[in-house]
Formats: sequence, C-alpha cells, structure tokens
Amino acid sequence: MTEKEAAELAQLERRAKKLFSGRVEFLLSAPQLKFLPEPTVPEIAFAGRSNVGKSSLLNALVGRKKIARASVTPGRTQELNFFEVGDPTLFRLVDMPGYGFAKAPVKVVEKWKNLVKTYLRGRQVLVRNLVLVDSRHGLKDVDREMMKMLDEAAVGYRVVMTKADKIKASELEKTVAAVEAEAKKHVAAFPHIHVTSSEKGMGIGELRAALLQDAGV
Repeated sequence: MTEKEAAELAQLERRAKKLFSGRVEFLLSAPQLKFLPEPTVPEIAFAGRSNVGKSSLLNALVGRKKIARASVTPGRTQELNFFEVGDPTLFRLVDMPGYGFAKAPVKVVEKWKNLVKTYLRGRQVLVRNLVLVDSRHGLKDVDREMMKMLDEAAVGYRVVMTKADKIKASELEKTVAAVEAEAKKHVAAFPHIHVTSSEKGMGIGELRAALLQDAGV
C-alpha cells in the first residue's frame, strides 16, 4: 500500500467511524417477505452460523452494547432484522437468522431457507453480504452451503473471521490462509478476508470503511 493509499484509507475509516457512531436505529423485523421495508436505500446483510458472534460484531461496528441482541438459544431468531444507518438513512444493515442450528425442527429450517434464498435472489437493493466464520473453527459445511447459495444468487460477499482474539496467532494465520484459499474458488467471494475481534476491536475500523464503500456513501 502506498503512502497516498494509506492516507485515503485512514480518512475513510475516520468518516466511517463517525457515521456508525451517529444514528443507527432498529427499523423492523420481517418474518416473511411481505414485511420487508421499502427498497429505498442500499442494504448489507450479515450471515453466519448460530453463535458465530453476529450480534457482537454488529454492536462493535456501531459502538453500542445492545443495538443487536444475542440469542441464548441457537436458531431462535427467525426473522430478517433491519437497522437504519445515517440521518437521513444512507443504508441498512440486515441481520439474517443464524444457520446451522441442529435443534431446530425441519419445518423451521425449511422456512429459514426459503426466506433467506428469496431475499438474496430478489432484493435489488442488496449490495453486499457478509459471511461470518468463527476463527476457532474455520469453514464448516454449513458455511460452504451459504457461500454456494450466494454464488448462485450472484450476491458479492465478504468473508469475516470473528473471535480472532480467542485463538493463538500462529493458528489464526493458518486458519485465515485456509479460508482465503477456499474463498478464491467461489465466484462471488471477495479475495480479501476480514479478521476481526468484537471484544478487542481488531479489524473493526477496516470493516466499517469497507461497508461504506459497499453502500456507495
């Protein structure tokens, strides 16, 4: 990275931090597609296995403790949750139901798949998706299924490693390299892997800046 590029990135991160620390408000939960808000602004969706740290990442991005609630029971959240960013609203963050929950009934899983698939394929204002992967475990088959779903829906996505502070640096490096190699095989995946820790703030500034670019603001 050149000196000029580094300065531009630092400026973008400062602007992103200011925006995310401003107005961020919960808009609505959509258990069915008919409840989706009007497609008036860009949307960025968050996907990940149950307990991957999705709510914690959302809270870290906006610098609040309870903007998104973590579910105690895996697979409990079965709606698309929309959050507005900016005043006036510049874009939305969409918290999708966690996937890979083993205890959920088959009908619940099918309902989740239909809701998410239809949203991904038919939402014109969806500009980016984030696929969250636990740094301690790397890619699981359910993550691969989601990546395949996004490839088929032609929705570009960023792979975001969570809980990077919970693993040794040497192990983290190996896991990131393995995930990066696999992501390159997916047509809709960004080649760059974001490594984050919501608890320590690692990678949060860079991710905020990336989301601003994705939203085009």
